[in-house]
Amino acid sequence: MQVSTDTAKVKESIRGVLSLLKANHPADCMTCDVNGRCEFQDLTLRYNVDSYMAEHSLPKLRQYSHEWDSELASEAGALHDSSSAAIAIDFEKCLRCGRCVTACDTVQDMNVLGMAGRGRERHPALITEAMSLSKCISCGQCAAVCPVGAIAERSEWREVLNQLDSKRKVMVCVTAPAVRVAIGEELGTGPGSVTTGQMVAAQRALGFDYVFDVNFAADLTIMEEGTELLGRLRTAWGLEPPAAADDDSSSSSASSAGRQGHQDEAAGRGHHQGPGPLPMFTSCCPGWITTVEKSYPELIPHLSTCKSPAQMMGAVVKCYFAAKLGRQAEDICLVSIAPCTAKKYEAERAEMLREGEGQDIDYVVTTREFGRMLRERRIPLASLLEAPFDHPLGESTGAAVIFGNTGGVMEAALRTAYELAVGQPLPKLEVAAIRGLAGIKEAELTLPDDAPPGLAGRSLRVAVASGIGHARHLLQAMHSGQGPRYDFIEVMACPGGCIGGGGQPKSRDPLVLLKRMGAVYNLDERSTIRKSHQNQSVLQLYKEFLGEPNGPLAHQLLHTSYTDRSRTTLPAYSTWEKEDAPQHPHLAQQQQQGPSP
Repeated sequence: MQVSTDTAKVKESIRGVLSLLKANHPADCMTCDVNGRCEFQDLTLRYNVDSYMAEHSLPKLRQYSHEWDSELASEAGALHDSSSAAIAIDFEKCLRCGRCVTACDTVQDMNVLGMAGRGRERHPALITEAMSLSKCISCGQCAAVCPVGAIAERSEWREVLNQLDSKRKVMVCVTAPAVRVAIGEELGTGPGSVTTGQMVAAQRALGFDYVFDVNFAADLTIMEEGTELLGRLRTAWGLEPPAAADDDSSSSSASSAGRQGHQDEAAGRGHHQGPGPLPMFTSCCPGWITTVEKSYPELIPHLSTCKSPAQMMGAVVKCYFAAKLGRQAEDICLVSIAPCTAKKYEAERAEMLREGEGQDIDYVVTTREFGRMLRERRIPLASLLEAPFDHPLGESTGAAVIFGNTGGVMEAALRTAYELAVGQPLPKLEVAAIRGLAGIKEAELTLPDDAPPGLAGRSLRVAVASGIGHARHLLQAMHSGQGPRYDFIEVMACPGGCIGGGGQPKSRDPLVLLKRMGAVYNLDERSTIRKSHQNQSVLQLYKEFLGEPNGPLAHQLLHTSYTDRSRTTLPAYSTWEKEDAPQHPHLAQQQQQGPSP
């Protein structure tokens, strides 16, 4: 049988459907945030829908709003929701394609969105009264697939432009690793194109005074997280902790004064804690953190206490860099450009606020928002000359840039933790078993026979999950007692990791994630230094300001705490369908016995 999909009859039918959709769509394209990047807008232009509507005497402007059946009012939910710190909903723009429901329910296994109504009134809706009351983790995958502006990230880019124009504060921009391999797509280059130098130049053209790289803080994260992992492993294995390094007092006067003040505060607030249980889960992804807090609170002790690289960068800029400038934290406006919508929520978390100094990151704009800023100011990214990041917070290693890929945090941590533990480099820097787009990956590393006493012959089992749906499957397998006992687990809420974040450019290219992933790994391979513990700027930061990894000041500024939010989430949600659900068998065993040798 032959099926024709490009005939005059088919095209006429498409024009008719698009015309009916447009007749019931808000006429606010000129002020819509997705104007110019709207799939529906593209289709109406491609099929000359305005001409069709004129020929058939169809109204150009919407004549009525979505009015849900009164009997279904309680089921339908609100048309608008702005209660979330990350996601904004305007279902009046909805085309009822159902992509958001598929992304939320099928891909992410979150079930925050569902279909309500009957017949022609069937439409996507929130399952709860408000987004902020739901178990939504702000991953933004619903916004990433929305063809219009019905679901989008909460817009902050205009406020950032206003701050830049006001020139009242020192404007600092920090950029996540996954942005440099995606921003080009937003401005016309192909998927996977690397535009790091042009991106920095564009940020300076916007008016930022300093442009730093979150990759610096990714290396810092590995120093903290790797040290934390080794501490947990040593405790589980019954080994003595290594001797602390002598503190170097040769710091600048400004840094010394700032360091002493923060050390006193750290001592007073008691942030330094002992090692936690195994397996240890990564804490870089705010979507994953929210998942644990809302749905798996029993896992909170297993989370690394490290802040995400972006939040570490915020703390370093507002404390260390501000002191170097001779300014107060409130004199600096810090803008984070991220591939992630959940970063908006993370920046406003109560746990990220420092007493008397507010939040470290003032604004979070997604990659898509960054593209809008450049188009608004007519900055031609592709034609700009490359520019470097500013010092001292612009230096990074290849290990840092792979944070953008699923498995990247794990691989970077293994490169450093292995070498710090056994005194010799990882036999192969590329850990192939945890690379790629598979939803769940695992690997096992065996420490060499000539490792220090107590470590020789030990095995370290690790797992990597990308996409909350896959993470749930991994946790269910652990709960049922299937599979091995893991020591270290990386979880990223978005498929593919940050390269597939909810704030990345929308794409219909089925290979877009592979192209972005390849570009990230290429940046790592081209890096002169590929291990976080060899970043000299990070080592200098410890020498001048922080002291030592996991020390009191590092815990004060670079670590955080978590909150059980399962009881404040509606509808009440229990991971195992029981309020008194037992601990995962593997988790309970490992707390008592430690990892298997």
